[in-house]
Parts: sequence; C-alpha cells; structure tokens
Amino acid sequence: MGNENSTSSRFEVKKYILKKNLKKDLPSSVVVFLVALPLCLGIALASGAPLFAGLIAGIVGGIVVGFLSGSQLSVSGPAAGLTAIVLGAIASLGNYQVFLLALVLAGVLQLVLGLIKAGTIGNYFPSSVITGMLAGIGLLLIRKQLSHAVGYDKDYFLDEGISEKGAENAMSAIGNALNSISLTATVISVLSLLTLIYWPKIKKLNVVPAPFVVVALGITLAIVSKNTNYALAQEHMVNIPMFSGWQEFKGLFTAPDFSAVGRWDVWVVAATIAVVASLETLLGIEAVDKMDPIKRVTPTNRELIAQGLGNITSGMLGGLPMTSVIVRSSANVNAGARTKMSAIFHGLLLLLSLILIPGIINMIPLACLAAILLFTGYKLTKISLFKDMYQKGWDQFIPFLVTVLAVVLTDLLKGVAIGMAFSIFYLLRTNMRNPFFYKVQEEGNKKNIRIKLAEEVSFLNKAAIQVLLTGIPKETNVIIDGSNARYIDPDVLETIFNYKHNAYTKGIIVTLEHIKSNYVVPKLNNKIVEEINK
Repeated sequence: MGNENSTSSRFEVKKYILKKNLKKDLPSSVVVFLVALPLCLGIALASGAPLFAGLIAGIVGGIVVGFLSGSQLSVSGPAAGLTAIVLGAIASLGNYQVFLLALVLAGVLQLVLGLIKAGTIGNYFPSSVITGMLAGIGLLLIRKQLSHAVGYDKDYFLDEGISEKGAENAMSAIGNALNSISLTATVISVLSLLTLIYWPKIKKLNVVPAPFVVVALGITLAIVSKNTNYALAQEHMVNIPMFSGWQEFKGLFTAPDFSAVGRWDVWVVAATIAVVASLETLLGIEAVDKMDPIKRVTPTNRELIAQGLGNITSGMLGGLPMTSVIVRSSANVNAGARTKMSAIFHGLLLLLSLILIPGIINMIPLACLAAILLFTGYKLTKISLFKDMYQKGWDQFIPFLVTVLAVVLTDLLKGVAIGMAFSIFYLLRTNMRNPFFYKVQEEGNKKNIRIKLAEEVSFLNKAAIQVLLTGIPKETNVIIDGSNARYIDPDVLETIFNYKHNAYTKGIIVTLEHIKSNYVVPKLNNKIVEEINK
C-alpha cells in the first residue's frame, strides 16, 4: 500500500512539474518561432539555396534535434555561420542535389564524431580564431545582402578582373545597379533596420520579437505599394512552393544525388560542413549553458549525435545544414523556456505555418530578410568587438584580425586554417618564454641563481632554457628547482643533466632540487574521464 502511495505521489509531482514547465515552454516556443521564421528564410536566401530548404532545416532542427539533444534550452536550425560554405559548395558541386548528398555525409561524420566521443574538439580551437571566423561571416553577410536590401539582386560585387575591359564592366554594372534600385525595397530595409535597433529598447513593446515586427511591417508596405509605380517586383518577394494536396506536398522535397558518392570534392564539402557545424554547435551550447538560470550542462557527445542525425534527415528531405544557433537559443532563454519542449514546439509551429499559411509567407519582401541578416552581420562584426580584442593583447588581436581578413578574402575553411597558424605561432612563442622564472641573490662575490621550473615543461621550452643556462656567468651557484613541475620533457631533462655535468669547467656549481630522472605524462582520473565521455 505504501509503495502504491509513493508511486502515485511521484507521478503527481512529475505531472505538476510538466504542467508548470509547459506554462513557460509554450509561450517561449511562439517567441522562438517568430524569430526563427524570417531567419530560416533569410539564411536560405544568403546561402543561394531554395527558401523552402531553410524552413525544412528549421523544422528538423526543432523537432528531430530538439527531441534527441541533451540540451534543455538550445535551439537548432540553419545557421548564418554556414552561409558562405553552402553558397560556395552549391556552386562548386554543380547542383543542389549533389550538395544534399554532401550534407547527408556530413551528418554521418558528425554521428561518428559523437560515437568516438570527440565532443571536446571545440576546446582545441582558440577563441580568438572562432571570434574572427564569426566576424568574417558577419562581413560576408553584410556584403551579400546589400543588393537585396535595395532591391537589386545581381551580385555585381563579385565581378572579377581589373583590366580596362573588366573595370568598364564593373563600372557599368554599378551604374545599372544604381538605376535599378527599388525605392520601396530601400525604404523597407531602412525601416526594418531601425525597428531591429530600437524596438527591443522599448520594454512595453519588447513582448513581440523585433524580427516579427519587421516582417509585418514589410508585408504592409508591400501591400500598400502594390498598385503604384513603386510596387515590388515578384523576384523581390519570398517564393516558397504552394501545394494543394498531399501528393504535391511530397513533391516539394528534393532527394540527394547518391550517384556522386565517389566524388572527392563531395567528401571535402562534407568534411568541411561536419567540422564547422560541430564547432559552431559546441560553442553555441557552451554559451547557452552559461545563460541557463538552472546551470544545466549539455552532454557534448550526445549533442554531436543529435546534430548528425538532424543533418542526415535535413539532407534527405532537401534542407540546409544546421547547428545549435545562438540567436534563437538566446531568444528561447530570454523568453523563459524551461525544457527542450520549447524547441520542439517551435519546430511544430514552423511545420504548421508551411502547411497552413504558405501564401502569407510569400508576401514577405526579401528586403525584410536582408535587413535581418544585415543586422545579424553587424552584431557579429561590430566595432566594439575589434576594440575588445585589441585590448586583450597582440597574441589575441593578430590571430583574430588575420582570421577575419582571410575568411573575407578566401573562404571559411582557409580563413580558419590561416588564423589557426597565426594562433599556434603566438602559442609557441608564449610557451617558449614561460617555462620558468628565476631569482638572483648575491652573497659576497658569488651569485646564487634559483631557476624554478613551471608546472608543465615541454620540448617547446628547450631552446629558452638552453639560452638561459648558456648565459649564466662563471663562478655562480645555480639551483634548478622542479618542485612545481608535474611533467618535464625528456629533451629538457637531457639539457639540464648535460649542463650540470659540464658546468664545473666554468666554476659553476649546479644543484638539482625535486627533479626526477624521468616523468610520465599525468593521466586523468578514471572518474573524470567517464564524466567527460558522457
């Protein structure tokens, strides 16, 4: 009888908690849906993919990844950070179906990363490089969306060639662009940007997300201008497919082209998407966990598995790649969400909007989405970010700035690789300079030098130690103290022992304190390892 009462009591408690959480999760899911809808469309636009693909990724990110993920507050969907990769990949692979195959393979690679417990991979990329990558993406977003913002959709910014003929073509293209600017699109973009900047500052109005207000404003202005000389052309409007039945609905989805599975360039794109999407996800959930009022910790390996299955599903249906996205996740946290049900409900709302109101979605001007992406790009690359990185010192600022420039001038993968090279250079330089500290004491005519080694002394420190020891003057007492050292590289030990052996020829007396003949790399406690691998 007692057991039955106990079971009943636990059931009532769970029911109460679920009901209490739903009161928070349902309103939060509406807020996230209103933020996600224009972002899904805008990111698809920036990626050069069908707008329908952005909605598919948002739906899968909400429902599939939301269900499988261990994160309670993270929201997944198409990410601005992948637009440059997707845009270039679609062009280089030849068609969208081959790109979808690369996305499916990227999901498989993410799944493997999760299964081999590579969830800590994000810890090996310096924050200066990641920040630089995001800032570079911000600049690319701004550059790409300026033409949409003014209603001129030919990307004359990318014209190549600096010969006379090329310059003439570029100048004529710019002239044509200025003549083709749409006044209505420009007004919508300017008003949208002002709304995105100032709407959140008005507390009473902040209940309604600014991106939703931007969409409503854009639709209204497009309708008002419809029967005038300033009406927006159809190519300046969102255009997702309409359907009238189940068969037509099924026909909207695009399948991957599996015949290209043997192509090397497909695997390169897949690996690129897998690595960048995994990094962005791991950084995103780390940020979301910090915002969580309850301070829950997301299991990183499970997150990679969830993202992998999500990208496989999205690729099979014709969608875009996805990650855990900080904009939607922060909106979820700020709206008061408590569990993953908010993310799942937002995915369901996206699905219902696609089924029930595609006509209303097609009334949204592209200028609205361009304004949202311009604002997103600005937040990723605002001037204060450059100031903050500069104040952190050259070892942070130079890799950051190099990464920004490399991403803008080459592509995302090369940009991160170049930034990593500069970051590694500064890391090596810092390690070489900081293997020890030393103290000089004078007693009569003799000098006593105490060299205290750092906690970790690697082979990178060998040159610096050798230079220091070589420069010690004759007739000196030298004490090399290893009491703090948990590990000293064999090359460094050999240098120290050789110096002790030969120093007497210069009248130098060397004393070694707490230095062993060999060291073993310290291992993590098994319990810690198990906790990390969860």
